[in-house]
Amino acid sequence: MFNIILFGPPGSGKGTQSENLIRKYGLKHLSTGDLLRSEISRQTPLGTEAKNFMDKGQLVPDEVVIGMISSALDTNPQAVGFLFDGFPRTEAQAEALDKLLKLKNTEIHVVLALQVSEGELVKRLLGRGLTSGRSDDTNEEVIRARIHEYNKKTSVVADYYGRFDKVKKIEGEGSVDDIFTALCKEINLQ
Repeated sequence: MFNIILFGPPGSGKGTQSENLIRKYGLKHLSTGDLLRSEISRQTPLGTEAKNFMDKGQLVPDEVVIGMISSALDTNPQAVGFLFDGFPRTEAQAEALDKLLKLKNTEIHVVLALQVSEGELVKRLLGRGLTSGRSDDTNEEVIRARIHEYNKKTSVVADYYGRFDKVKKIEGEGSVDDIFTALCKEINLQ
């Protein structure tokens, strides 16, 4: 099983590049954002709770996210590998994910970290907010809070995996095809 984390701040292109990587490598896409949005659209208690955090630009609590990931792994035992999109977001989640994967006799093989400037992120997210229906993409203050939250908490995940020499930084500005080529180059080196 070959497992990748696609890492980067909100609006860095994780969703777009995830689709390309899944198509090319046959990985199972595991997006906590998609899992959470599904819960929100179905108006489950978890979805309502998650929406309250997301609308404020805050992260959903670890125990909720870890439980969702564990269930997703268990329901896909024959997967070639997983592409983790938007997860883990904290060092505690990274440690929990590593423990979970170890129990399944696998690991994270590479962390691909998309690098995008804050100005570009805000521009992308406001543009996406015009068509996505996502309330957290329509307010610049909430967007900046999400970016700040990412910088404050999530960037430590790159530091965590950096200790194991698994992080590859990828320029996330430019054409979708150029960014995809750079991502594939790093995967093919593994």
